[in-house]
Amino acid sequence: MISGKSTAQCLAVLGTGSDVGKSIVVTALCRILSNRGFRVAPYKAQNMSNNSGVTPEGLEMGRAQIVQAEASRIPPHVDMNPILLKPTSDVGSQVVVLGEAVANQSAREYHLHKESLFSTACTALDRLRETYDIVILEGAGSCAEVNLMPQDIVNFRMAEYAQAPVILVGDIHRGGIFAQLIGTLTCLPPAWQDRIAGFIINRFRGDISLFADGTRWIESRSGKTVFGVLPWVNDLGVAAEDSVVIENPVKPLLDNDSRPAIAIIRIPHISNFTDFDPLTRISGISTSFVEQPQELSRFHAVILPGSKNTCFDLKWLHHSGWAAILKAYTAKGGHILGICGGYQMLGTRVHDPDGLEGAPGSTDGLGLLPVETVLKAPKTTTLSTFEWKGVTGKGYEIHMGQTRLLKGSHLLTITERSGNACHEADGARTDDDAVLGTYIHGIFDTPGITRLWLDQTGLGHVPVSGDQGFVERDLAYDRLADHFESHVNVEAILSTLPV
Repeated sequence: MISGKSTAQCLAVLGTGSDVGKSIVVTALCRILSNRGFRVAPYKAQNMSNNSGVTPEGLEMGRAQIVQAEASRIPPHVDMNPILLKPTSDVGSQVVVLGEAVANQSAREYHLHKESLFSTACTALDRLRETYDIVILEGAGSCAEVNLMPQDIVNFRMAEYAQAPVILVGDIHRGGIFAQLIGTLTCLPPAWQDRIAGFIINRFRGDISLFADGTRWIESRSGKTVFGVLPWVNDLGVAAEDSVVIENPVKPLLDNDSRPAIAIIRIPHISNFTDFDPLTRISGISTSFVEQPQELSRFHAVILPGSKNTCFDLKWLHHSGWAAILKAYTAKGGHILGICGGYQMLGTRVHDPDGLEGAPGSTDGLGLLPVETVLKAPKTTTLSTFEWKGVTGKGYEIHMGQTRLLKGSHLLTITERSGNACHEADGARTDDDAVLGTYIHGIFDTPGITRLWLDQTGLGHVPVSGDQGFVERDLAYDRLADHFESHVNVEAILSTLPV
C-alpha cells in the first residue's frame, strides 16, 4: 500500500548481517545521486544506536542518517529516522520517536508497540516521498532473521510498503560470502526473494579479478546480478555507523610510534564516539580507544566519552580499577577531558532519583571535578554554539543530566541553542586546567577549539588542519562516491527503479 501523495521512487539497501556496509552503501548512493542532480534523501525506519545527533529543529536522530543527509546535501530531519533505539542495557533501550524520547522499554515491551510504530514510520516515509525524487532505505542487521520477521518493521516489510527493489550487501572480509548471500535468499519467502534485484560484495582484499569465478557462481546460483565488488579501504574519512568498529580495542600504541598519544576510555555504553574522528585524523598524534585497565603515563591526555548509562559505566570504572588509575594519572599531572556522560562521571556524585538508568539511587563519581549531577527529564537536545577563551565553536547537546558547579569555574559559555541566543555557562575545569568537562558533543569539529585543547594539554606544536569539520567530511563523501562508482555498476542499480 502506497500513499496517494507519494511520488519519490525508493531503493532499499539491506544486509546479510550487522556491520556489513549498508550505511556506507547508502551514503555513497546519496552523494552519487545528489551529484547527478536528484533530490535524494536517506531513510531508516528503525535504528538501534547510541551514536545519535541533533537536527536543526533540536530533535534527536541516528548519526548515520545525519551523515547520509550531509552526503545528500540536505539538512537532517527526523523523518529520515523516525524510530531510534538507544540501548541502556543488554535487554532494554530508550525509545526515541520522531526525535523525542518517549519511554525506556525492554525488548518485549517494545514489541507490543511495533504496529503503531510501523504506522509512524510509514507516515514519515510518505512525507519524505512528497519532497524528494528518490529515497534510499537502509535496513537493520540481517534481513533474514526468521524468528524476528513477524515483528520486523525496517527490512523487507518496509521495502514492500515502499515497493522498493532491494540491494543485498554482504561482507566478504568476514568469510563465507557465498553462504551469506545464498543462505539469506534461502531463508526468505519467495515474494521477498523476488524483491532482491542484486548484490553488492563489500570489503574485498586482494586482486578483484580473482573473484570473477565467484561472481559468476553467485549469479548462476541465484539468478540475480552482482552489481559490484568493493575493495577494502582503510579510511575514506566517513563516520562509522556504530561502535562495533571499536568493540575490541587492541594494544593502544606501537613501540616505535613516538607521537604524543591520547587515550579514549572504551566504557561499556559508549555513545557518540564519532566525537573523536577529527582527532584521529591529526597526523601528529596517536589516538586510541582503550578498554582494559592499564597504566596511563605514556598518554599525553585521556578522554572519558559520552555514555548511554552513566551510572552503570561509572560503577564499571570503579570496579574495573579504572577509577583508581585515572585518579593516579591526574595526581601526576595528567590531562583528562570528560564529554557529556564522561563529564558527569568526573564529578562527585551522580543521582538518579527517578530510576532513568536503572534502580533509583546515587553513584559516587571520580571526584576529579567539583560538580554534582541529577539525572532527570526533560532531555536536552540542541545544536549549540559556544565560546571558549575567545574561540567560537559549534556542537550539539544530548543529555538528561542537570549538573551543578559546587565551586570553581565553568569551562565555556553557550551563546546559542537551536537558533536561539542565550548566555549560559557549561562544563567545569580545575584551577590548573588539567581536568575539563563539558556537555558539548562534536567539540573537536571546530579546528580552533581543537587547537585550543591541544595547547591546554601541552601539544601546541602539533599542527591542526583547518578542514577538520564539515569541509573535510564533504570531501570524504566525494571520495566515497568516486570509490563506489569505480567498482559498482550504478547504472544497473538505477535501472531497477520503477519507471
